[in-house]
Amino acid sequence: MNFAQIPGHKETKKKLIKSVQEERVSHAQLFTGPQGCGSLALAMAYARYISCENRTPDDSCGTCKSCIKYEKMIHPDLHFVFPVIKDKKNTEPVSDIYIEQWREFVKGSPYFTLNSWLNSIDVENAQGLIFASEAGEIIKKINLKTFESDFKIMIIWLPEKMHQATANKLLKLLEEPPEKTLFLLVSDEPDKLLPTILSRCQMIKIPRFTDSEIKGFLEKRSASDGDNIDGITKVANGNIIRAVELYENADASHSKLLSFKSLMRFAWKRDIISLINWSEEMAVTGREAQKNFLSYSLRLLRENIMLTLDQQKNNLVFLSEEEASFSGNFHPFITRENISHMTNEFNLAFTHIEANGNAKIIFLDLALKVTRLIR
Repeated sequence: MNFAQIPGHKETKKKLIKSVQEERVSHAQLFTGPQGCGSLALAMAYARYISCENRTPDDSCGTCKSCIKYEKMIHPDLHFVFPVIKDKKNTEPVSDIYIEQWREFVKGSPYFTLNSWLNSIDVENAQGLIFASEAGEIIKKINLKTFESDFKIMIIWLPEKMHQATANKLLKLLEEPPEKTLFLLVSDEPDKLLPTILSRCQMIKIPRFTDSEIKGFLEKRSASDGDNIDGITKVANGNIIRAVELYENADASHSKLLSFKSLMRFAWKRDIISLINWSEEMAVTGREAQKNFLSYSLRLLRENIMLTLDQQKNNLVFLSEEEASFSGNFHPFITRENISHMTNEFNLAFTHIEANGNAKIIFLDLALKVTRLIR
């Protein structure tokens, strides 16, 4: 991944390139922005540019020994830390156990969610975390001497998923970094990081992609008709992950919409038996899939209140064709009076799922509360 492969973000790329050219590379940097802003792709392109043996003024050369290894993600001075799962085989899991799957997955596309990554390694009901066992691996790697480059570079994807012990170890390393070591943290939720870690990182704030950048990116990927790409671009609203998902995996969005429809339909009818069955079906889908559904539901609630408030005329509604067809009839049930309570209940369910609560009870409780709020 080099800068040229990432659409847009011209100003961000210029700042990153300038820091290398002026030899003002901070030892700890935090890449963050709204979901789908391409933060991981930019961190990887930046790492490659730093290690490139024949940099150009605008990008890494793509042909030197370092670039070739970066393309395959096998450079000996590049290290990755990312959320993994604990199972019967791996009771003390670390990123290196899954490094081959990670390389293949990221080479496919650097634009993905935690749920997509975990699905690729056949997660069941486990949640992805950076466990305490990772702390020792981080220390071991950064204390190695560099093999080929001037710097050892460690990219930590979603550091907010770190166990407390790992976070504390990282804090100590950021306070007294080993020589020629760079930490590139890539976070979706920096507010969940320790304030002391945040204070030791140079923050790289990455904006959303523009609609024209998303559209151009999709047009390069396929020969699909323009109308379809225009629709996906509008719904994506600057989120390249959502654009890729809508483009490549419409079934996933369709499935989440069906689950949302079922919940609202059963709640309106006050069909308690069907709501119990619905909650049991949701309970077996796995923690990350459950959180993904709740996040999707929160987005749909937002779009429907915008419809109720007649904000479509101001281009503030972002729905796919299928979602718009459903929401055209559904949005009157989402009102000024219930939207705040609805949102709070879905957020609370998300928090409880993340805390490993009983999914069956959580979803049934949510369904019953929606039954009260929707009328």
